[in-house]
Amino acid sequence: MREHTSAIVRCESYDSQQVRSALLEALGAIGGLELIKEGMRVAIKANLAAPKAAEHAVCTDYRVVAELAKLLMERGARVIVGDSPGGLYNHPAVSHVYRSTGYEALRELGAELNEDFSQREVEFAEAVERKRFLYTAWLDGADVIISAAKLKTHGMMGMTGAVKNFYGTIPGTVKLEYHYQHPNHAAFANMLVDICEFNKPALSIIDAVVAMDGNGPTAGRPREGNAIIAALSPHDADVLGAKMLSVPPDEVPTLLAARRRGLVDYSISSYGDANDFAIPNCEHIERREIESVNNMHGVTRSIVKMLLSRKPAADKGECVGCGKCAELCPAKAIMMTQRGKKLPKID
Repeated sequence: MREHTSAIVRCESYDSQQVRSALLEALGAIGGLELIKEGMRVAIKANLAAPKAAEHAVCTDYRVVAELAKLLMERGARVIVGDSPGGLYNHPAVSHVYRSTGYEALRELGAELNEDFSQREVEFAEAVERKRFLYTAWLDGADVIISAAKLKTHGMMGMTGAVKNFYGTIPGTVKLEYHYQHPNHAAFANMLVDICEFNKPALSIIDAVVAMDGNGPTAGRPREGNAIIAALSPHDADVLGAKMLSVPPDEVPTLLAARRRGLVDYSISSYGDANDFAIPNCEHIERREIESVNNMHGVTRSIVKMLLSRKPAADKGECVGCGKCAELCPAKAIMMTQRGKKLPKID
């Protein structure tokens, strides 16, 4: 039996040799590559939150995923990489994200980028918060799922890492609906843990070579973390990530939810000490309640003033009256008018 199930190792740049060496050391310490057998189909669930280039530190850096994919393919695995970013979940939208983030380069290595945008609904009896949900079906054919996350602070959930990465298995705009339906930290965190436990990642990697602090997950500042985290449990990986960000684990709602379920012990023994990689003067913004964001409480006066003076309306020259906006609106604040050409009326 191996001594460690989690590891954090130094990686000071995205140079391919440095990344490969760090991955080999971390995965070697926990026996991660031993899980991969010849002929397996391995899905790497990356964090592709937005169409942002690598220097913004919003997405899992494609160079980490590239070296990981190489190691997997060297063991005879077939590798597919994907995510469901915010916004529309279709070929044009996701292809734009692949191009913007540098992920198109993975095709040249022999890895696949997901182009299956089908969705399925599942009933997950083991769930605590959400027993029925939609998910992206491209993961169904995988023998092994790997979470390849980015280490970032998060304005609502404290941090985002290996567990929250699986919110990207919820299709596109459905995420907005689930935000609306789970309007506080505890409910939302339990829902995230449910989704992660449904996917059962066999391995979790966190790209913390360059992390993010401040107003994450997309508007913070890049910070040198100089580390790669690997773990057999996504919850263990997040414990190490929280230490790097100097966030007490119980202040990360997903870790608190996992601890209460017996899924994680904060006193894990890891290969390498995450405290040695703590980001100095790591900036944290005041954590916002999900309900307050949904209901627009706590918004600055200037934005409130703007919202009171302007309201959204359909562009009559462009709108085709399909009703898709009304169908997708989680607050059911859009109605289709019945007179003449059907147009959305927005409350």
